[in-house]
Formats: sequence, C-alpha cells, structure tokens
Amino acid sequence: MRLGVLDVGSNTVHLLVVDAHPGARPLPAHSHKAELRLAELLDEQGAIGPEGVDRLVATINEGLQAAEDKGAEEVLPFATSAVREASNADHVLARVHDETGVDLQVLTGEEEARLTFLAARRWFGWSAGKLLLLDIGGGSLEIAYGMDEYPDKAVSLPLGAGRLTHTWLPGDPPDPLDVKALRRHVRAQIARTVGEFTRFGKPDHVVATSKTFKQLSRIAGAARSNEGLYIQRRLSRKSLEEWVPKLAAMTTAERGALPGVSEGRAHQLPAGALVAEGAMDLFGVEELEVCPWALREGIILRRLDHLPPR
Repeated sequence: MRLGVLDVGSNTVHLLVVDAHPGARPLPAHSHKAELRLAELLDEQGAIGPEGVDRLVATINEGLQAAEDKGAEEVLPFATSAVREASNADHVLARVHDETGVDLQVLTGEEEARLTFLAARRWFGWSAGKLLLLDIGGGSLEIAYGMDEYPDKAVSLPLGAGRLTHTWLPGDPPDPLDVKALRRHVRAQIARTVGEFTRFGKPDHVVATSKTFKQLSRIAGAARSNEGLYIQRRLSRKSLEEWVPKLAAMTTAERGALPGVSEGRAHQLPAGALVAEGAMDLFGVEELEVCPWALREGIILRRLDHLPPR
C-alpha cells in the first residue's frame, strides 16, 4: 500500500509518502516539506500565536493535497514537542481538526524516543546488539537504550536545537558568554539522566538520527546525502569538539555555506552541536553512526506491523 506520514515537528511539517507492505522496507515515493519553526514561534506564555496556527493549518492542507495527488491510501498524522508543549495545544489541535479534518496524534517524548529507536533497530538489525540512540530535534533531545525492538529506557529532554537557539543564543554570531551558559545548562540537563542508562551496561553500538547529526557528520567529513543511504556515516567526538567553537564563532550565513548545512537550519547548528557534544561526552561515546531512518520510519513500521502479511 502507499502510506503517507504527516510529521508536524518543531522545525518542519514534513509529508513522507512511501510504498510499503509488511515484511518489506518502506520505499520513499514523495517528500513534501515546509519549514515553520514552531518551536521558535512560541510567545512568552508558551503559546503558538495566531500567525503560527494559520501557517500550520495551511501547511497541513498542502500536505494532505500532496498525499492525495500521490495516491496515498492512508495518512498517519502526528505532532511532537512544539505542539505537545504549547500552552494552547488544545486550541491548536481543534483548529487543525476543524479546518483540515485531521486529528493530530500528539506523541509523548517517550513515545517519540521509542518509535525512533524502533526505526534504528530495524535499520541496524539484531547484530548491532545493545543500542544507545540519540536524536536531536527542534524542540527536544531523545535518548533511548535497549536490546530489543523497543528500548529498556527512553527519555525526552527539552534540549532541541530550535528551542535552545531561540531561548539562549539570540546573537549572530552568538555571544561567547551565552554559548558558555548554554553549554552548562545542556550538560546539567543531560547529566541528570546518565545514571538511568549506565545501569544497563555499555552499549554495543551508538547511533544518532536527525538533521542536526546528519549536518554535523557531513561537515566533519562524512559522505554527501546524494551518495545514498547505505554508505556508513560516522561522527567522532574528537571531530565534534573541534567544530563546536568554530560553529559558535561563525555567522548564520557562514554556517550555511558549509557542506551539508541547509540555510534554514544554519542558525540552530551551534546549539545542536553543544547538545551533541554534551551527550557524547557524558555518555562516554567516542564515535557514533548516523542512522538514515528516524521517527517517521518508526511510525510507518509500527503501522505495517498491524497489517496482515501479503
């Protein structure tokens, strides 16, 4: 069947259309993406303002039309931290339902981590052993660990690259004192959770998903995205530690000129790099591998698991 996944994230609203059936890997057929940066549109009360809601409704309608045009039999709509944590989430969900007919499933942070972990497990397989997963989104950081298809432990922290940039790093380039303050904040938040994971023992394989990790690995020398999904892409802590101060000293335009860095995400990269560096350091990770599958694929795989075999 042809499935659509409508992902209302903290940075983008992304429709992914795939051809899929139980027991087979989902094959991408179409992608439609719009950058809204909802995590950066929250007002002082934590609400998504009228303009942001209007843009969200319009973008969801565009995604639904694209899914229909591509022949999707079913669309799986979900939202993550920006909507989840908005103080007016009920109003936003009601507007979306009334004006698009879509009932957005708002994932908890733990659900987000668990489904992303499922995607990584299916990608790397059982031979990867115990997996530690790191995922940096626009609004949150997800961490998960386990031996099976669903993790033994999964947490979500409010350490997304968009959220932290908006709150902590207003300058371009950011003020060095702001960078230092954010570094302390990030490490203190992550350190609170480390003990919950280390009691399970050392992971056999550490993997990372998300645009932030893909961009960081690319500027550190990993293969370009157009070279395909099956080329191994790694990021070492040593390389990341060298790049963090460089990224913080650059302007958004300078970062946007780096290989693999998208113009729309360039302003968030210093915050994302600080989170990645802090997580790798505090969890004792010398090197990780970037996984091409993430939350959207996890949603698809869970849906396929409930379909009868062909």
